[in-house]
Amino acid sequence: MHLRTPGLLLTIAVALSAAQAYAADTKVTPPPKVSIAFNRLYDYPELVEQLKALVAAHPDLLTMKSIGKSIEGRDMWCVTINNSKTGSDRSKPAMYVDGNIHGNEVQAAETCLYLIWYLTENYGRVETITKLVDERVFYVIPTVNPDGRAWWFTGPNTTNSSRSGKSPIDDDRDGVADEDGYEDLNGDGQITQMRRKIKGGRFKLSPTDPRIMIAVTKPEEEGDYELLGSEGIDNDGDGQINEDGPGGYDMNRNWPADWQPEHVQFGAGDYPLCWPETRCIADFIRDHTNIAGVQAFHNAAGMILRGPGHPSRQADYPAGDDRIHDEIGKVGEKMLPFYRNFVTYKDLYGVHGGFIGWTYEHLGIFSFTNELWNNEQLLGRSATTGTTLERAIGGGEQDDQLFASDRLLFGSNYRPWKPFKHPFYGDIEIGGFVKETQRVPPMFMLEDLCHRNAAFVMYHADQMPKLIWDDVTVAKLNPGLFTVTASVKNIRSIPSVAQQAANRRIGLPDTITIHGDNLKVLAGGPLANRDTGEIDAAEFEPATLRLNSGVGGGSTVRVRWIIQGKGPAHVRYHSQKGGSLEKAVLNLED
Repeated sequence: MHLRTPGLLLTIAVALSAAQAYAADTKVTPPPKVSIAFNRLYDYPELVEQLKALVAAHPDLLTMKSIGKSIEGRDMWCVTINNSKTGSDRSKPAMYVDGNIHGNEVQAAETCLYLIWYLTENYGRVETITKLVDERVFYVIPTVNPDGRAWWFTGPNTTNSSRSGKSPIDDDRDGVADEDGYEDLNGDGQITQMRRKIKGGRFKLSPTDPRIMIAVTKPEEEGDYELLGSEGIDNDGDGQINEDGPGGYDMNRNWPADWQPEHVQFGAGDYPLCWPETRCIADFIRDHTNIAGVQAFHNAAGMILRGPGHPSRQADYPAGDDRIHDEIGKVGEKMLPFYRNFVTYKDLYGVHGGFIGWTYEHLGIFSFTNELWNNEQLLGRSATTGTTLERAIGGGEQDDQLFASDRLLFGSNYRPWKPFKHPFYGDIEIGGFVKETQRVPPMFMLEDLCHRNAAFVMYHADQMPKLIWDDVTVAKLNPGLFTVTASVKNIRSIPSVAQQAANRRIGLPDTITIHGDNLKVLAGGPLANRDTGEIDAAEFEPATLRLNSGVGGGSTVRVRWIIQGKGPAHVRYHSQKGGSLEKAVLNLED
């Protein structure tokens, strides 16, 4: 066979070149050490298995430990991402991330899993990721509510359950707890709605789509259906259905900041941190004073939320900190299409005892909650009716939801209405949207959700304080008498001490210290005037200066000491949120 045709030779040459390029590229970007599919959800055992696989594959970057047990005895796993070669985890600014405090907000755990996977698999491959992992620490708890998560996978649930943890609660106050929850009456694996045809009902079939029930609004109009709620029966004989399911409280109302009792804030618990899950997390965060950023993942509605949770707390949010929160949130809006940068009480609803309220108001940590998934994303357009929350979760857009289910998900998000003989209601029909709708993205869109939200966490982590020496200079005044001036600069937007922390005396102030074996510090303080050399002299112990406000974002702090003696000097800056800097000063010599 003779291959002399120029065009064919060119084709072969191009094919060989492409194959060689592909081979070279696979060497530069080898396959991941751990392959994880992010087009599916993982139940609790599978989630733990994936975490352990990542830790085993990246022992130089990952450690994993249980910080406590849930009500039902499941481990509360925390994964630490840290390069120990660049320092211990507590010596660096840390980002705390968690998800799934509400059991039905399942994709929050996958987003945390993705964050761990992406950071470790791209360490050493992507320069910005490598630098971020070298300079920062991440503490990640993928599921705050492992019991609620487990029940979401295995138990009968609707879109809005299982939100609670699993400590039994007597919701209907009949002396017995958790005795009347949902039942999958028709055995299709879903809890959908019940309806009954009845003359004079409050609902009728939509003229555009008989699957949709619409309310009768005109006085002269008569409906022919009544809605009976979610599938279930009267288990305890009190005439009510589904009124006392598993649990019945809200761990995101159980935190100490602005905690209110049950009659004020539903689901708050008997007292702050009364549940083992919230208590062990609070202990962990308080023990890790280097945490400078907090990110919690919830669903749904596509929001980047920050405090305050209630209008009564607005006075506790200094303007400078508010501005930084807002700036980070606005960047997040660009990273997360269809998400809105919101203040919880202004743009959503009032909340007492919320998690990020506690981490900011009581601990002075810049904190966000991302509400994962916005149904507007599914069709790529914004809804036009309903409240902000309804538009985001698709509460008033059933026709759009059905269109998406029919054309993009091939009917999997909806169960057609079918007859059923109910023991109490008699002849009814069962059907409607399944539990995965509204709050959980379709699986073909899950990885995009995980990546964008993980990228927002990385951006927030990168904005945590990063301190550098701007300058350290020595000037001779007289024989054996010197000034040492040290300047520390923060090259990120988040201050080393939040205004909230400074105002409320939360944590320890930043300190800058100078010492030397043959040196005596006569005076020292922040440099008030660079031209005149005036300092705000410390009254006591001038060798160690306390900087209550730390170093602001994009700012520089300058201090000056007057020192007597000769010999080497050493300067150290320490910040709980910003880490430490060490600097050896040249010998002080005449």
